[in-house]
This record gives sequence, C-alpha cells and structure tokens, in this order.
Amino acid sequence: MPPEPTDTIGYDTAEYDRSDGPRFHGAATAWVDGHTGTGSIIGIIDSGIYQTNSEFAGRISADSTDVAGNGTLEAEGDHGSLVAMVAAAANDGEGTVGIAYDATILAIRTDDPDSCADGDCSFFDSDIATGIDHAIDHGAKVINISLGGGGTTSAVKNAIARAATAGVVIVVSAGNDGTPEPDDFAKDLADAGNGNVIIAGSVDSSGNISSFSNRARSYTDFYIAALGENIIVKLDEAYWADDYFCPSAPYCRIDGTSFSAPQVSGAVALLAQAFPTLTATEIVSLLLETAQDVGTEGADNTYGSGILDIYEAFQPQGTTSLAGTGGAIPLGDTALAGSPAMGDALEAASIATLVLDKYDRAYNTDLGPSMRGASVSRRLHGALDNPWQFYSAQSEKTAVAFRIADTGQGTGLDAANELRLGVRDADAARVLAARIALKLSPETQIGLTYAEGQDGLVAQLQDQSRPAFLLAPTGSGDDGAFRSADFSLALRRQLGSWGLTLGAEKGEIVSGNLVKLQGDGFAYRRRDRVHSVSMALDREYGALQTVFALNLVNENRTVLGGRLHDVFGGGGAQTLFLDANAGWQFADRWRLGGSLRNGWTLPETSSVITDASRIYSRSWSIDLERRGVLGARDALGLRIAQPLRVEGGGLQLNLPVAYSYVSESATFGTLPFPLTPEGREILGELAWHGPLFSGSASASLFYRRDPGHYANTADDAGVAMRWNTRF
Repeated sequence: MPPEPTDTIGYDTAEYDRSDGPRFHGAATAWVDGHTGTGSIIGIIDSGIYQTNSEFAGRISADSTDVAGNGTLEAEGDHGSLVAMVAAAANDGEGTVGIAYDATILAIRTDDPDSCADGDCSFFDSDIATGIDHAIDHGAKVINISLGGGGTTSAVKNAIARAATAGVVIVVSAGNDGTPEPDDFAKDLADAGNGNVIIAGSVDSSGNISSFSNRARSYTDFYIAALGENIIVKLDEAYWADDYFCPSAPYCRIDGTSFSAPQVSGAVALLAQAFPTLTATEIVSLLLETAQDVGTEGADNTYGSGILDIYEAFQPQGTTSLAGTGGAIPLGDTALAGSPAMGDALEAASIATLVLDKYDRAYNTDLGPSMRGASVSRRLHGALDNPWQFYSAQSEKTAVAFRIADTGQGTGLDAANELRLGVRDADAARVLAARIALKLSPETQIGLTYAEGQDGLVAQLQDQSRPAFLLAPTGSGDDGAFRSADFSLALRRQLGSWGLTLGAEKGEIVSGNLVKLQGDGFAYRRRDRVHSVSMALDREYGALQTVFALNLVNENRTVLGGRLHDVFGGGGAQTLFLDANAGWQFADRWRLGGSLRNGWTLPETSSVITDASRIYSRSWSIDLERRGVLGARDALGLRIAQPLRVEGGGLQLNLPVAYSYVSESATFGTLPFPLTPEGREILGELAWHGPLFSGSASASLFYRRDPGHYANTADDAGVAMRWNTRF
C-alpha cells in the first residue's frame, strides 16, 4: 500500500479502517492537504441512486436525473448506489468513506425500466449517450460508466468524443468475464475518447489481478487496475438485506470491475480539485504514469499501466522548476554545498518556496534539507600524510624550490599550508608544486609558482619571518574555502622604507561537500574557477614588522566557497579581504605575532539573489615563538587561531511564496538566508621544530574546539610528530 501521511485532520477512524479503497490507494495523502473532492462533480451513469441514503446526504446534485423513462431518479436496484458509495461515500463516522467524500454526485439513471427488479439491469445505448451528454452539460469533471458488454453504437462513441472535447475524463469498467482483454464496450469507448478514457480492471487486497477481471492485453495504454474485490459497504436500507451483493447486513462485501472504476473516478475528482488547471488528458496521463508497476516490468497485458496510486499521483512528476522562473531544480538536487567558513549554518537551514512539476502543479517545498554543510577539514591528515620529496636551490639572485608527489594533483581538501623557501619550510599539500623567485634589481623582485597560492610567495618576497605550525593556520592566509592554486605570481618593489607587492593567482575552488545533480550517476565534489589579485604594503619599525594588504577574490561560480544550484542564477561573487599582520621581536629570540583578516563578500545578483545580499567574515591568529630552545636552530611556538568564519549577513533570496491557479502565476517574496554558523572553531597549537638526527623534526600538541565551526562536533585534541630527511 502507499504510505499514509501524518494524520493532521483526524481521518484515521474506525470508518476509515473499514474503507478498503482509500487505504489501498493512498487517498489520505490528498485529504490531509485539503483535497477531498469539493467542487468536483462525478457523473455516474448507472441504475439511479438511493436518494435518502445518509452516505449521500447533501451531495446529490439537483441536476441528477433519469433519462431512460423510469419516471424517478430513485433506484430500483442498488448497483448505482454502490458505485456512488465507492467513489464518494460521506466521511461521517458511519459506514465507509469514499475516495472523494466531498465530491458532488451527478446521478444519471439510464437503466431500462423494470430491468433491475431481478438484479440484472439492462441499458440502451441511446440512453447511455443521452446520459453522457447530460453529464457534459452539467459540469461533470469525470463520468463513471460501470457498465460492460459487447460493442457499442456510434451514438455512444460520438457522445464519448464530445465528452473528450469538453475536457471530461471517462472511466469505464473492464468487464467481469476473466478474459485476456477488456469488454468490446470498454474498448470502443477508449478508441473514441481521444486519450481521455481509462479502463479499470480489478485486483484483490494483495494486488493480484482478480480472477473475474478482464485483463488489459492490447489496451495497456488505457488500462489501470484498482481494488474491486471484497469491498466493504454498509447497508442502511431495510430492503437491502436480501440483496444479491449484500448477504450479511449491515456490512457486506462486493466484487466486480464495476467497483474498480469508481475508485479511479474518485481519484480524478481529487486531482481536479487540487490542480484545477490540469486538463482531462493530463489527469489520465498522470494516473497511468504514476500507477504502481506490478506484474511484468513496465506496462503489461495483465495489469496495463499498473495499480492506481493516489499517493504517487499527488507527488511532483518529472523535473521540477522554481515557480514563476522556469529554472529547473529537481528535488533530489543539492541546493547548496556550503564552505568551511559557513560551518554548521546549513544544518537547520530552511528555504520555503514553491516548485512546479511537469504538469505545472505547484508544490510547497523546503530547499533546506537538500543543502550540505562543508566537510570538516582533516588538518592532522593534511599535515602528516604528505608522500612527496622536496628540492631547493638558491643563489644571491635566484631561489628555486619544487616538490614531487607520487599521488599527483591533490584535491585541495587537506587544509594545506603554503610552500615556503627558507630554513623553516612550511608543510605543503599533496600536490606537485614549484616556485621560482628572482631578484631583478636591488629594489625589485619577482616570483612565480605552480600549484601553490600567492600567500607564501608574497611572504618570501617580503622576507617575512613567520613561525611554522603543523595545523594552526595564519589568520590572513585563510579564504574560507577548499581551494587549490594552478598558478600565481608576485612583484615586489621597495619604495623607500615601504615595500609594495602586487600579486595574482588563479586556481579552483572545490565544493565543500558532495554535490548531487539530476542526470549525474553519482554525487561528487565540483571544481569551479577562481582568481584573485592583491596589493600589500610592508614596513619595519625597528623590531616591529608590519604588513597591510588588500586581496580581491573573484569566484566564477561559488559564493565564499559555497556552491549554489544553477537555479539561483549565474553564481559567483567578489570578496574583498583586508589583512593586517604584525611581528614584534620584543626580546632576544622571542617573537610575538598577530594576523587579522576581515572579508566583505558581494554575491553576484540574479533573478533570485538580490543586491541586498552581503556576507561579512573574519579570521585571526596570535603567535608567540621562542627560538633556540634546545639548540641554535630550533624553535618552540604557541598559536591560537580562528579560521575564516562568517560573522554576519547572508543571502537575500527573491523566491516564489504563493501560486495562483487562476492566473497561473507566482507571487514572490524576499527571504533572508543567514550564513553565520553557530559553532566557532578555535585552534590552539604548541609546536616545536628543529634539526634532529641528520634531518628535521616537528612535534605538535593541539586542541581544536568546534572543528569546522560545527557547534555539535566533538572537539579535537592530540599530538603529532614528524621527522624527515634527504637521501
């Protein structure tokens, strides 16, 4: 059976438990959303109706009529009343409830006078045709014809064609002869219906085709199966006690494709109310498309398209799009993969909006659950798992360094530090990397790198003295994203007591988490282009070394490292980072340093991202270093650092918040989407490095609170040691 929704309206009653069809076909999914058939008219061409039956109280249309000369709408037999019960019995706490329990019943009596007295009604084709036209003229959205037999006349076929032209769905029983194909009557209606006819076969409560039910055979494109066996109804008319269908009053069980058809007709009434812009052809297509596939895979000769599934029919079908924009956003897609700077901001994110499916049906949806926060950087892994060899050489005017790695180009996900020239080389990523630094004149230097960012290159040209730590980042070197560099360059010119350095870099931002898009076989991390330019001024005031820098980062597709779905627009952002660095040699072999970065990010505007979107971010670090602790060339340092974190702001999104089926248009509203995480990572590291046993060694004691800016993530603490040498 289809899943049952949370009962927010009190539908789960004893009456509902007795009602086979609604439970079997998932009608409650429509009910809890307020779609119970209100306003939908079900035309029932049959043997009249018991007008005083409580199951139909107040819902038999005043346009109901007898067209066969009986002189009354009141039924002689119970067939028409039973059909109406299955389709639309009242939700009144008594008896059973129909699929569309608030629908209006347009009863059209077409049985030949006195033919139902023995329980075997007969019908003239001319009366059926008249009844169809009456239903068309009086607003029926669906016409139920639980009749069968041999081929019909042109009068009935023409009436069916007129119904199709008028936008009416016709549901007809397949027949109860157990044959491989529907009755000729049903086939004739399907042939005349121009895609608006459904033939209904019967299954039992286990989903097996009923032994009496005619099968689909060559009419698989019109045929759907529905419950038609052992259906419970309640008798409240005394003369039903001896009825052929009802041997055990007050409740009885009935069989036949006559009662499969009204299950389908009720489903049509629910869809017509819920989605008033659906055409009859679309409703038929929708029900056939969403039927449960049983029997042989795909449409087959027994079950046709499958078993009626109202639950699935009410789910979005095809590729969904953002209402009013046409932008495709399949519901399984990743709406946003966050960046490290955003931390846990996406964990409880909610973006309530509207999407349309391929039938232009509007659905409320929350894009928040499809967002993924950035994975927490494995800083220890990036610091120690480095299968590379390092080579360097330098002269008075030239310095060259490069690394050779067995693993080839890395992912940029290990929070690598920069490649540095000098006595204390910083730890690098698992990538192939190289650097060349040239002194063009006493006042001018130039540097080029491959697979390394500009930060370390600029620091070298400025002759900065910075402690090397295994894990804790420098505040001004963090851009809040998983970023890999392809190429960078820097040019430094000494201007009196000031040094001016210009830099540029291009590379890629790797999505902070896996991104799933429709059409891809699997989710994976996306890579998007990024480039940046920088300008820095440095100056020394005796023992104080200072650097002030501006860094403009242009992301082609991401926003501060976060990757938005295409439906949000072109993506991309510009971020201006303002950096301040200072190092103070306040005593012999003692150094105090600090670094601060403030960032302002302006996402590119689009039809969804408004120009009010702003993101403010910050990172910082404080260092204390003592050189010559155990020997002349070692050092012990302490760093406290906060990686780049969004401190305020976010996106302002112009999204559809309401939809009108009358105008077939969406109403838009501006929804704020803050990106400030609750967590705040603070990393403390006590690090020693120096020569050891003909090589160099590093040891680190660290503690990390709220790793990755995730408040609910367990803190990190540990010890790391490394020793390397040349062979």
